[in-house]
Amino acid sequence: MIRMNPGRNMSDKKIVIDVKDLTIRFNRASQQINNLKEYVIKMLKHELMFQEFLALQDISFQVQAGESWGIIGANGSGKSTLLKTISGILKPYKGSVYVNGKVAPLIELGAGFDGEMTARENVILNGTLMGYSMKFMLEKFDEIIEFSELQDFLDMPIKNYSSGMAARLGFAVATMVKPDILICDEVLSVGDYKFQEKCEQRMKEMLANGTTLLYVSHSVQSVENICDHALWLDRGQLKMSGEVHEVCRAYMGDSYTGE
Repeated sequence: MIRMNPGRNMSDKKIVIDVKDLTIRFNRASQQINNLKEYVIKMLKHELMFQEFLALQDISFQVQAGESWGIIGANGSGKSTLLKTISGILKPYKGSVYVNGKVAPLIELGAGFDGEMTARENVILNGTLMGYSMKFMLEKFDEIIEFSELQDFLDMPIKNYSSGMAARLGFAVATMVKPDILICDEVLSVGDYKFQEKCEQRMKEMLANGTTLLYVSHSVQSVENICDHALWLDRGQLKMSGEVHEVCRAYMGDSYTGE
């Protein structure tokens, strides 16, 4: 069950994300299928065989308003799956997710963008998909472009953008106003170092103004620099959660100094 309710007061502690016993199940093909024709034939003959795969198992944690949580773990541990579930993209197989507030998800490069349209057109499109009016987006347009530093590429189709350019534009649109909750996946890793610093600074400013952050990164140093809490996932299971430096040290090993 997923419930998103901007007006709900979960508790006196202002809990904005409450995940209880969350389990996400996928069906994984147990045999190799090389093309669509073979897939359709096997499906019509009821010969498709699937194996159950639990991407997340019995995950429980709570996030209070204004906290910043880094989510760490190896590839395939379920980090992006967790963010997609909290964002409402995936539905729980078991358990529940409650979200209290307006969410700005930045999960996949190019999400909400039309590759055939220009950046100028996509800024308006992406903003309206997030629920903002065209008037509001036009008012924010110059600010978005200035932050993204893409002034010279406004009339180029998004399909011709590099992954770093798409990330710049997506981040600029997602953070143009202060959302209650900002959800940010590993998308910033494709940008150049200076722009990553610029994004980290904006996230810190948003946190100072009360935004809650969920941040996935393979850079433990980046997580420690931005977040005050961390959650460590290991093959779909919650390995550890708590104060960011303690969790990161446990994840990296006792010899890790954070430098």
